Amino acid sequence: MHRIDRPLRLRSIRQKALCMWPYFEQALSRYKELEAQLADPELAADRVRYARVAREHGALARKVRPYQEYLKVLADIASTEALREGDADMRQLAEQELAVLYARREALTNRLEEFLLAGDEDYDSIIIEIRAGTGGDEAALFAGDLYDMYDHYARDQGWKVEVISFSPGEAGGFKEIVFTVSGEGCYQHLRYESGGHRVQRVPATETQGRIHTSAATVAVLPEPDETQIEIRDQDIEWERMRAGGAGGQHVNKTESAVRLWYKKGTPEELEVKCQDERSQSKNYERAMRILRSRLYERQQQQKHAARAEQRRTLIGSGDRSDRIRTYNFPQNRLTDHRINLTLYKLDAIIRGEMAELIQALRDHDRKQRLEQVQ
Repeated sequence: MHRIDRPLRLRSIRQKALCMWPYFEQALSRYKELEAQLADPELAADRVRYARVAREHGALARKVRPYQEYLKVLADIASTEALREGDADMRQLAEQELAVLYARREALTNRLEEFLLAGDEDYDSIIIEIRAGTGGDEAALFAGDLYDMYDHYARDQGWKVEVISFSPGEAGGFKEIVFTVSGEGCYQHLRYESGGHRVQRVPATETQGRIHTSAATVAVLPEPDETQIEIRDQDIEWERMRAGGAGGQHVNKTESAVRLWYKKGTPEELEVKCQDERSQSKNYERAMRILRSRLYERQQQQKHAARAEQRRTLIGSGDRSDRIRTYNFPQNRLTDHRINLTLYKLDAIIRGEMAELIQALRDHDRKQRLEQVQ
């Protein structure tokens, strides 16, 4: 039986992969370079540099490892295809194994394409801000429904959800709520939720059964670490204050709340307030996380200004006409206006069963990005 020399075969496969995936070959080269740096005792002695290198190494690992597996699958396919030149039994075994290998190659190819199209927009931690818009108490209740929807979906994916700050509505729900979602792939799944959300339903307080329209806004912000966005002490001002709340509560007795202002290099100052933790230091830490994410998103918007259509402003006005999606409860209908998708399963979606909706948005975005790179 004719056999292909393995070193020559692997070299040929690597050359083919280099032509198809130069991005991943460069990433693999950088990954190995960082691995060598991490083994250097001098780097370990410098905590700041070590943390920066370790973060980059970890981020590259997620892209490099599927690529390494892809190369291995290509080599296994070449070896197995050569076995088809044997007897009938060998050919049958080879065909069965090839069916599995071809499926794996296709899955890895799709995954690598996702990485390629996402570029640097891949984060394992995000901050989501939901604010009630037009509609008074009903808007606050709707903001609460949106939070519950994202919370259930995130937890079903095995992600961690942590509330950073919130302001409750008078009749329930939230005037505003800010929370983090952490877990692999969370940004790629939830990035399309940014914008205005409109709800049409009969409020519980409506005695004549009339449908009311209310709105809320959602912002999905990547959460960078301290090595990606540096905030110096001289760039911010902050003050301690007593947190709002019912009389007699701990937060109302001590100056645990924190308000930050960031003014450097911005046409308008950014302000962040956190008051929900009992500890001032924890409120300060949470406020810095929000501020860092907002600064990073502003930086990314400037960097990708040419793609303004895809990266529309995250925070809408909260007006009824400013919307990406409509939730019609009487008809059990959800409509995403960006991709003209209508689903008659709003009750399930609002419980967190968002997989079909999110996949449709991801498929649409993937198609657009592929058209741009062709």
